[in-house]
Amino acid sequence: MSVLAKVTLLFVVFVDLLGQGLVFPILNSLIMEPGTGLLAKDTSEAMRHFDYGLIIGVFFLCWFFGAPYISKLSDVIGRKKAILICLFGALFGYGLTIAALYLNSFLLMILGRAITGLTAGNQPIAQAAMIDGSVDDEDRNRNMGYIITGVSFGLVGGPLLGGLLSDPVLIGDIASIKLPFYACFVLVAIAILLVVVAFQDQHDAEEQGTFRFRPAEIFELLWRVTKYPKVMRLTVVFFFFHIANLSFYIFVDNYLTSRFGYGTLGGSMVMLTIGIALAFSSTFLVVPAQKRFSKEAILGMTFLVWALSAAAFVAAPAAWMTFIPVFSFYFVFGIAYPTFLGLYSAAVGDEEQGWVMGVTIAVFTLVAGVISLVGGELIGLDLDLPFYGVIIAALVALVVMFLAWNKPEIKALTRRNAR
Repeated sequence: MSVLAKVTLLFVVFVDLLGQGLVFPILNSLIMEPGTGLLAKDTSEAMRHFDYGLIIGVFFLCWFFGAPYISKLSDVIGRKKAILICLFGALFGYGLTIAALYLNSFLLMILGRAITGLTAGNQPIAQAAMIDGSVDDEDRNRNMGYIITGVSFGLVGGPLLGGLLSDPVLIGDIASIKLPFYACFVLVAIAILLVVVAFQDQHDAEEQGTFRFRPAEIFELLWRVTKYPKVMRLTVVFFFFHIANLSFYIFVDNYLTSRFGYGTLGGSMVMLTIGIALAFSSTFLVVPAQKRFSKEAILGMTFLVWALSAAAFVAAPAAWMTFIPVFSFYFVFGIAYPTFLGLYSAAVGDEEQGWVMGVTIAVFTLVAGVISLVGGELIGLDLDLPFYGVIIAALVALVVMFLAWNKPEIKALTRRNAR
């Protein structure tokens, strides 16, 4: 795979995650601050927490239904066409979001996020495309690290873009809450152009005749996990991995706004911290860590660090002190996540890479959708509850990993990479 093609895939992932890094702090401010106009001024704080969980949950649940199908579709029609479907969906979703801000329409905002979610399948397709272009296991793991680098730069770029373009102190009267979404619209259009010009499939699309959309196929794709014992054992742990990860990620802005009075700028700085931690560890430490430690040891250390970080986060007496556990949490995530993706990739053959990467995103999005809806209720009762859930899920994941992975075929997957 050419350098330009890799850069194009990273830019696609960057744009995909840019929206999350940008949207989360802005949505948090739009919903939690009474003066924004998106919700009625007399809306209670508990109801605002619920609405925040609702709009985030709709996005992730729509992503759940869309991503596995589009990932599998990429095995049939090719990576390039599937990526373009996702990008055009994102373009339309951002257009609806901009319209919702002009009209102060919460329902239209939900619709925009739903459409964006349905077509937010670029990350697993880019992962599969990187795997298509990998020459060996080490190259594959390195490429998975590059994908997370694109993710982390998106999480860094989103807060910077949102903070810069929405702050009149920085850029004057042209600043507005809408301007970051216009910028995302333009960046998606650039990504479309790059994919058309610079990316060529290395995976041969299968000739399947006339394409038919079958909603039941989404569940069939996931049900196939039961026929692959190695994938099934990985998924049991991956489920708790993401309960811990997403309980922290989704509600960190919400928590800091309610406890310490953070607004868009404060939330953006939290996302920036997450992105910096991810960018460094995923770019420079994935391959060295896998050469020094077994993959099981990497994930075990991750779960322990997560439990300690979540405990330190809720115990922090001052706002600035919360940034230390946030950084620690996502520093180890930057190594653990590509390690997990590499395990999934190694568990199946070349012809099923699109499907198995779709499974990883399906687990992620389903957990995220449920956590958003349930967590919105929990955080309305007690700000600390979602983070207690992080601690419990991390420790359960650690126990389940040692029980479920105590098989020779899994041990072969998780062994330390050769030096």
